[in-house]
Amino acid sequence: MKVVSPSFLEERGLEAWDEALKRRSGRGETVVYLLVDGEAVGGISLADVVRPESREAVDRLREMGLSVMMLTGDSGDVARWVAEDLGLDEYFSEVLPDEKAARVEEVRERGVSVAMTGDGVNDAPALVEADVGIAIGAGTDVAIESADVVLVESDPRDVAAVVTLSRATYNKMVQNLFWATGYNAFAIPLAAGVLYGQGFLISPAVGALLMSLSTVVVAVNARRLGGVQESLPG
Repeated sequence: MKVVSPSFLEERGLEAWDEALKRRSGRGETVVYLLVDGEAVGGISLADVVRPESREAVDRLREMGLSVMMLTGDSGDVARWVAEDLGLDEYFSEVLPDEKAARVEEVRERGVSVAMTGDGVNDAPALVEADVGIAIGAGTDVAIESADVVLVESDPRDVAAVVTLSRATYNKMVQNLFWATGYNAFAIPLAAGVLYGQGFLISPAVGALLMSLSTVVVAVNARRLGGVQESLPG
């Protein structure tokens, strides 16, 4: 008794193909065959299972308005099945290790920013080529060294968490810059005595107090990022 691949049967001119196996192969499943005394008596379908965390990560990223694509060295049937199952916007199949960076550059040339997630040696060039490289913490050392962000856990949902936290951080930076610029544009002339002719003058003690208050407002606003982090799912 042997378990063999389809190519093994083809090389020996054996037939073991039916409609059920065709359908499974079309869904991206790998079919192997059971040989008994040189005759194919059955087939076994093998397939990768999409992790629930991956499905949830894709859903979250799409809810943020981001396009989600896949780079894979798997066959077109496998890539198409996974892309349809996850609802991906686009996929690149049968990509050789040295072609991944070129695919990232191809997407960047469309005028969009690209974040690449990977964990292997072959992903390192693509991580460097991307605008933001995200490495899985359990990945290879070269991938980690090539990335801009390293996920501590091997949980794809953390990619969505990184995007959420990054956006919140940027918004806080803009808010604090707006506050500090606006406050100083008003307070510095006032402290310099621009209204002295109208009989209004701020004492140094009051000026120092107001300046400290401005710093406290900026610090408190920045601290609110902790609430964003605690609210992240996953």
